[in-house]
Amino acid sequence: MADSSEPCFACGGNFDTCNGPTHRYMASTPGCWAGYTAILAREYSDPAYFAAHQFTVDAYAVQHPGGKDAQSVQSVTTHLIRLCLMLEHDLIGPRANQQMLRARENAQPFTWLSPPDSDYAMTAVDLLHVETAESHCQKAREWAECAWGAWRPHHEAVRRAIQT
Repeated sequence: MADSSEPCFACGGNFDTCNGPTHRYMASTPGCWAGYTAILAREYSDPAYFAAHQFTVDAYAVQHPGGKDAQSVQSVTTHLIRLCLMLEHDLIGPRANQQMLRARENAQPFTWLSPPDSDYAMTAVDLLHVETAESHCQKAREWAECAWGAWRPHHEAVRRAIQT
């Protein structure tokens, strides 16, 4: 366990201070990335936790948008599309993925969407210490709702991308 913590500059979550890797285009502190990968490890090791996987991937991705490069722009928009499909259209699993891929293929080239302020009400840190799969899945959905809600100024653009 780390002796200190620091806020992630992207999401605002308070994570253990550590040295280590980060994602190549989703910007975060090493502690935030380590926390997120611990969540992924739990999800991949237990099907009951994995049920929340799309929520955790999309919430993390949109809270860590990276820069204005084409890969980051496409990543954020694609994850916002899937959040919209899951939260507003009740599509989960393969159906959400299929619709997301269709929207991405049919959409006009994505443009940079200015991210919201980085102090989100929920971040990956809120999932790190849940004790049951049921709690994990509930918290993951709440996290996804929080992340999607923060991008409200861009909801109409995301909805248009889905309709094309």
